[in-house]
Amino acid sequence: MTFWDFIVWTFWFYLVIVCITIFIRIIIDIFRDPELNGWAKALWVLFLVVVPFLAALIYLIARGGRMAQRSAAGAMEAQQASEQYIRSVATTGSPAAEIESGKRLLDSGAITPAEFEALKTKALAGTA
Repeated sequence: MTFWDFIVWTFWFYLVIVCITIFIRIIIDIFRDPELNGWAKALWVLFLVVVPFLAALIYLIARGGRMAQRSAAGAMEAQQASEQYIRSVATTGSPAAEIESGKRLLDSGAITPAEFEALKTKALAGTA
Protein backbone atom coordinates (compact mmCIF):
# COMPACT_ATOMS: atom_id res chain seq x y z
CA MET A 1 0.00 0.00 0.00
CA THR A 2 1.47 3.30 -1.05
CA PHE A 3 1.15 6.63 0.66
CA TRP A 4 -1.38 7.83 -1.92
CA ASP A 5 -3.51 4.70 -1.43
CA PHE A 6 -3.58 5.53 2.25
CA ILE A 7 -4.65 9.12 1.52
CA VAL A 8 -7.45 7.92 -0.82
CA TRP A 9 -8.75 5.41 1.75
CA THR A 10 -8.62 8.06 4.46
CA PHE A 11 -10.64 10.40 2.23
CA TRP A 12 -13.30 7.75 1.54
CA PHE A 13 -13.47 6.82 5.23
CA TYR A 14 -14.00 10.51 6.06
CA LEU A 15 -16.79 10.76 3.48
CA VAL A 16 -18.56 7.70 4.90
CA ILE A 17 -18.42 9.13 8.43
CA VAL A 18 -19.73 12.51 7.22
CA CYS A 19 -22.62 10.85 5.32
CA ILE A 20 -23.60 8.72 8.30
CA THR A 21 -23.50 11.81 10.54
CA ILE A 22 -25.71 13.77 8.13
CA PHE A 23 -28.23 10.92 7.88
CA ILE A 24 -28.42 10.58 11.67
CA ARG A 25 -28.88 14.35 12.13
CA ILE A 26 -31.66 14.38 9.52
CA ILE A 27 -33.46 11.44 11.15
CA ILE A 28 -33.22 13.11 14.55
CA ASP A 29 -34.57 16.34 13.08
CA ILE A 30 -37.45 14.52 11.39
CA PHE A 31 -38.62 13.13 14.71
CA ARG A 32 -38.11 16.44 16.56
CA ASP A 33 -40.14 18.44 14.04
CA PRO A 34 -43.58 19.21 15.49
CA GLU A 35 -44.87 20.40 12.10
CA LEU A 36 -44.65 16.93 10.53
CA ASN A 37 -47.33 14.39 11.32
CA GLY A 38 -46.60 10.70 11.74
CA TRP A 39 -47.18 9.77 8.10
CA ALA A 40 -44.90 12.52 6.84
CA LYS A 41 -42.19 11.39 9.24
CA ALA A 42 -42.59 7.80 8.06
CA LEU A 43 -42.39 8.86 4.41
CA TRP A 44 -39.24 10.93 5.00
CA VAL A 45 -37.57 8.01 6.79
CA LEU A 46 -38.64 5.60 4.03
CA PHE A 47 -37.32 8.05 1.43
CA LEU A 48 -34.02 8.23 3.33
CA VAL A 49 -33.76 4.42 3.36
CA VAL A 50 -34.64 3.93 -0.31
CA VAL A 51 -32.62 6.78 -1.88
CA PRO A 52 -30.50 8.18 0.94
CA PHE A 53 -28.36 10.76 -0.87
CA LEU A 54 -31.22 12.23 -2.90
CA ALA A 55 -33.51 12.30 0.13
CA ALA A 56 -30.85 13.97 2.29
CA LEU A 57 -30.18 16.58 -0.37
CA ILE A 58 -33.90 17.35 -0.79
CA TYR A 59 -34.46 17.45 2.97
CA LEU A 60 -31.56 19.84 3.52
CA ILE A 61 -32.75 22.13 0.73
CA ALA A 62 -36.45 22.04 1.68
CA ARG A 63 -36.23 22.00 5.47
CA GLY A 64 -32.64 22.97 6.28
CA GLY A 65 -33.50 26.46 7.57
CA ARG A 66 -36.02 25.16 10.05
CA MET A 67 -33.58 22.40 10.97
CA ALA A 68 -31.06 25.06 11.99
CA GLN A 69 -33.72 27.00 13.93
CA ARG A 70 -34.76 23.88 15.88
CA SER A 71 -31.13 23.10 16.61
CA ALA A 72 -30.48 26.64 17.87
CA ALA A 73 -33.63 26.58 19.99
CA GLY A 74 -32.61 23.24 21.52
CA ALA A 75 -29.16 24.61 22.33
CA MET A 76 -30.72 27.69 23.95
CA GLU A 77 -33.03 25.55 26.08
CA ALA A 78 -30.12 23.39 27.19
CA GLN A 79 -28.06 26.47 28.08
CA GLN A 80 -30.93 28.00 30.06
CA ALA A 81 -31.50 24.74 31.92
CA SER A 82 -27.81 24.54 32.72
CA GLU A 83 -27.73 28.14 33.95
CA GLN A 84 -30.83 27.57 36.08
CA TYR A 85 -29.27 24.48 37.62
CA ILE A 86 -26.03 26.34 38.35
CA ARG A 87 -27.98 29.18 39.99
CA SER A 88 -29.99 26.74 42.11
CA VAL A 89 -26.85 24.95 43.29
CA ALA A 90 -24.68 28.06 43.72
CA THR A 91 -27.10 30.09 45.77
CA THR A 92 -26.38 29.83 49.42
CA GLY A 93 -29.24 30.62 51.68
CA SER A 94 -29.55 33.69 53.83
CA PRO A 95 -27.07 34.15 56.69
CA ALA A 96 -29.84 33.32 59.16
CA ALA A 97 -30.48 29.99 57.40
CA GLU A 98 -26.77 29.16 57.41
CA ILE A 99 -26.47 29.98 61.13
CA GLU A 100 -29.58 27.92 61.87
CA SER A 101 -28.12 24.99 59.95
CA GLY A 102 -24.85 25.40 61.86
CA LYS A 103 -26.75 25.49 65.17
CA ARG A 104 -28.45 22.21 64.31
CA LEU A 105 -25.06 20.68 63.54
CA LEU A 106 -23.71 22.02 66.84
CA ASP A 107 -26.68 20.64 68.79
CA SER A 108 -26.29 17.23 67.15
CA GLY A 109 -22.60 17.17 68.03
CA ALA A 110 -21.41 17.09 64.42
CA ILE A 111 -19.31 20.26 64.86
CA THR A 112 -17.53 21.87 67.79
CA PRO A 113 -18.43 25.29 69.25
CA ALA A 114 -15.29 26.76 67.62
CA GLU A 115 -16.41 25.46 64.20
CA PHE A 116 -19.88 26.91 64.82
CA GLU A 117 -18.39 30.32 65.62
CA ALA A 118 -16.28 30.17 62.44
CA LEU A 119 -19.36 29.23 60.40
CA LYS A 120 -21.36 32.05 61.99
CA THR A 121 -18.59 34.57 61.28
CA LYS A 122 -18.35 33.41 57.67
CA ALA A 123 -22.13 33.64 57.19
CA LEU A 124 -22.25 37.14 58.65
CA ALA A 125 -19.22 38.26 56.61
CA GLY A 126 -20.97 37.14 53.43
CA THR A 127 -23.71 39.76 53.91
CA ALA A 128 -21.33 42.68 54.32
